[in-house]
Amino acid sequence: MDKKIATLQHKIQQANLGGGQARIDSQHKKGKLTARERIHFLMDEGSFEEIGMFVTHRSTDFGMEREKYLGDGVVTGYGTINGRLTYVFSQDFTVFGGSLSETHAEKICKLMDMAMKNGAPLIGLNDSGGARIQEGVVSLGGYADIFYKNVQASGLIPQLSAIMGPCAGGAVYSPAITDFILMVENTSYMFVTGPNVVKTVTHEEVTSEELGGATTHATKSGVTHFACANEIEAINHVKKLLSYMPQNCEEIPSQLAYEIGDESRLSLNTFMPQNASQPYDIREIITEVADAESFLEVHKDFAENIVVGFARLAGRSIGIVANQPAYLAGVLDSNSSTKAARFVRFCDCFNIPLLVFEDVPGFLPGTDQEWNGIITNGAKLLYAFSEATVPRITVITRKAYGGAYDVMNSKHIGADMNYAWPSAEIAVMGAKGAAEIIFKKEITSAEHAEEKWLEKEKLYSDIFANPYRAAERGFIDEVIEPSQTRTKLIKAFKMLENKVVNNPRKKHGNIPL
Repeated sequence: MDKKIATLQHKIQQANLGGGQARIDSQHKKGKLTARERIHFLMDEGSFEEIGMFVTHRSTDFGMEREKYLGDGVVTGYGTINGRLTYVFSQDFTVFGGSLSETHAEKICKLMDMAMKNGAPLIGLNDSGGARIQEGVVSLGGYADIFYKNVQASGLIPQLSAIMGPCAGGAVYSPAITDFILMVENTSYMFVTGPNVVKTVTHEEVTSEELGGATTHATKSGVTHFACANEIEAINHVKKLLSYMPQNCEEIPSQLAYEIGDESRLSLNTFMPQNASQPYDIREIITEVADAESFLEVHKDFAENIVVGFARLAGRSIGIVANQPAYLAGVLDSNSSTKAARFVRFCDCFNIPLLVFEDVPGFLPGTDQEWNGIITNGAKLLYAFSEATVPRITVITRKAYGGAYDVMNSKHIGADMNYAWPSAEIAVMGAKGAAEIIFKKEITSAEHAEEKWLEKEKLYSDIFANPYRAAERGFIDEVIEPSQTRTKLIKAFKMLENKVVNNPRKKHGNIPL
């Protein structure tokens, strides 16, 4: 028996070395952790249990039968993160560049099945050169198997992808289906075709970092939700992100202990600029209203005219969607609409209540927006809010104009509670534009036209550029002092915690993609 145990221990040592010490050293020289080191920092100490340590590939082409490594380039297993059951796979770049083989894919699929059956989050630590070309179509089939499992798991369990190295070709689609993507600056990249193919086909000269690096995807494409300075920061972000989510779609996020006291925020009474056209940073309002240091912004550097992220309110996890007057005056455009729609749908999947701060002058006009589908993209956000059954509350801080008023979680599309500050302006459009349309014939040829325009603007503003017309109709439930916002929201979300919506039975809706 001692000999057999010694054999077992030798195999475990082999598996732990992955592709060998030389390749581990090479990984470290690039500023990257190994697959097992990443798991060590991610999971609670001593909690990780590995599955499939001794799996090897089955390929015999191109001399592959002479080069086998235990684990076949991916470490899979389960453990706990802050005491919560979590499943994780970590691709090992020291084994065939982390490339995906038939057995590599089988290990990941087995783990995904376990995560779904047991209702626990799945985290992928991606570091792979793509499909293992020596296996041909078998490796491609392995990717498709994973994609299918990603879709089956979508909305059932949280799925997070941390890109720790290359992620190219078919490898990018699995992370793209998952709920959130994190990338590491300078050491990770994602693209469908690499710089060499781009140069051959389009004659463009571009580096891997420019084409698909963390900064590119965080700012230009919106593919990644977080760009992290290093791998440890990315791992810590994964842990923090997970803390706002439940284990699965049948549960609610855990609520932290909180002692409710005086929740008024007097500074908000004097926060709003006197000039309705003056910008301000909506994050300052979010910070005042949410629990201290609880706001985690998502997609921070993409479509900055809308702010989305997680926070806590009296210990309760919530999702926040807010127009950002400090960027493009907070207008809705194609990118901001799709960014917010995706976030709203995630929160609805996992029973995370939604809080909306609204200050929106409308949709961004122009040929660029129209030709790039602002109608369809704006409809995505409208659809996402209308579809959501979680508790939904809106606070209108200033402008709520036109169709954008409807889209931003209005009472008409199913919001549960709608509050407005006294500074709110709820109208079809701004007073100046409205006056120019309504009184055009009356004033154009009149004497002292400029004075009359100002007079008519004031008339329209007095009638419509306030929250009271909407409140009279019941479209606004209450006009509140800004300082009382946090108090009102805590009480309202508490009141809504047992909300149930029974929708008609159907397969699924057809969101305008």
